[in-house]
Amino acid sequence: MNITGLILNRLKAKGEIRASDIVKATGFSRAYVNRFFLELRNEGKIVLLGKANRARYVLANTKDIKKAKLGILEVNKILENKNLEEDRVLEDIKKRTGIFIDLPENVSSILDYAFSEMLNNAIEHSSSDKIRVFMARKENNIRFDVIDSGVGIFNNIMKKRNLNNEMEAIQDILKGKQSTAPETHSGEGIFFTSKLADTLILQGSDKKVIFNNQIDDIFIDDSKTMVGTKVIFNIGLDSKKYLERIFGKYTDDSYTFNKTKVAVKLYMMDAGHISRSQARRILSGLEKFSEVSLDFKNVSTVGQGFADEAFRVWAKQHPDIKIIPQNINENVKFMIDRALGSH
Repeated sequence: MNITGLILNRLKAKGEIRASDIVKATGFSRAYVNRFFLELRNEGKIVLLGKANRARYVLANTKDIKKAKLGILEVNKILENKNLEEDRVLEDIKKRTGIFIDLPENVSSILDYAFSEMLNNAIEHSSSDKIRVFMARKENNIRFDVIDSGVGIFNNIMKKRNLNNEMEAIQDILKGKQSTAPETHSGEGIFFTSKLADTLILQGSDKKVIFNNQIDDIFIDDSKTMVGTKVIFNIGLDSKKYLERIFGKYTDDSYTFNKTKVAVKLYMMDAGHISRSQARRILSGLEKFSEVSLDFKNVSTVGQGFADEAFRVWAKQHPDIKIIPQNINENVKFMIDRALGSH
């Protein structure tokens, strides 16, 4: 029986087949049949797409490969974190699925950056033996998850930066440019990824941070206790964001990351006023930037100590750094003006 001929004829007729189709048609063992598939692959006549029970073969031409890939719009892998390289994982997803086919260029560039940064964080910082990656393209959006069972993002930052609790670790993350390995990382990855996503969720221990750029807000919430870190990234296929524009918004002409925005409302305690000590915690580490925006959206008022610490004391200690209050009401403005000596 001419098995190679049977394989090629079935492919010409159906467009794609599985090894099990030929096993069923011939009665030969899977191991024997796979020899002929391998021979045709080595000759460059067919291509294998997908893995395990989703694996299928197509003829090695652009039209058939594209058609078959468009039937594979989801990938779920468990990776061994040993000599793992994020660019190779991404390239394999592009090679074996249709997730990136005909994507708008701006969305494709954002996914390249965000997925690579989040997977690299898990590879280098989690101390996890295995990392799970999931990516799926739906009608209107693409989502990816990166999940590890390591030390946990908030625990790692608390330990490396000698912080007291998860809230202080979350505060550090939101500032940007905060790295637990400054000799190899700038700390920019999460910051920029949070700006590029429609939604980004960072989950670890029993907390999660939700960046929702569709409503321009950030939330901190309790979550089910977990070991390790879970990152969930979503972006719409019609996104109008561009990688270079987001970079440009927070960098100077030399493409140095030197601007940041801190949402003050996230750090309000039960009391309505924000204290001097809270101002110090918020501003800690921001001396790395040349421009700092403090966003007071939905903050009804602040204490005199906070305003004085942020806009007089800290500003005087860092005269080369521009500190900009945003979304202030008349109560907050009064306190800031008073600190600056306007009242």
